Amino acid sequence: MSNPKRQELFDEWAKRYDRAIQHVTTFPFDGYDTVLARIIQLANPQPIMHILDVGTGTGNVAASFVKHGCQVMGIDFSSAMLAQARVKVPQAQFLKVDLLGEWPQALQQTFDYIVSAYVWHEFNLPTKIGLLQRFASHHLKPGGSIIIGDIAFPNAVAHEQAHQQWRNHWDEDEYYWAADEAITACADVGLSMTYEQISSCGGIFCIKVEA
Repeated sequence: MSNPKRQELFDEWAKRYDRAIQHVTTFPFDGYDTVLARIIQLANPQPIMHILDVGTGTGNVAASFVKHGCQVMGIDFSSAMLAQARVKVPQAQFLKVDLLGEWPQALQQTFDYIVSAYVWHEFNLPTKIGLLQRFASHHLKPGGSIIIGDIAFPNAVAHEQAHQQWRNHWDEDEYYWAADEAITACADVGLSMTYEQISSCGGIFCIKVEA
């Protein structure tokens, strides 16, 4: 993310993150548990799978895949978040990675699924698309998928309505998805994306690479 202030924010948030997202029924984490559960359901994890968890945070998604016997690598730019994840999910491999910086050699491999929860709203749309292209082209096995759960709305109109409804909680430094715009932008670079609204402010994006 290449932003020291954002890294400091997430480092400070790490120890209370899991408590902060529990039982939230409004923006921005309404439906958080359901979004994560849907990511797992769509991936249909099997013990032979290799999973990359992008922006793993405290390891909530990674933990679910490990329970299914998957080999999991979790990456995050926050050392404090990774410290929490290593305690919670010792079976997984965790790496500190700035997605907008240089990626380590250990990440130069392919995965059956690349998953992510509540991370991509940190990036504007062109950056999102660039990262999706990079992951799809270089880090995803043929027939694999990228599954992203995040703060999102079905279209630009719904996005603006949400902006007005939750303007007192809306972070103007973040880039919440308008799914219609993202789907069009993906199509422009040859990526096929689908979208599913899960809650009032949470949704799931899927990008599949043909075998």
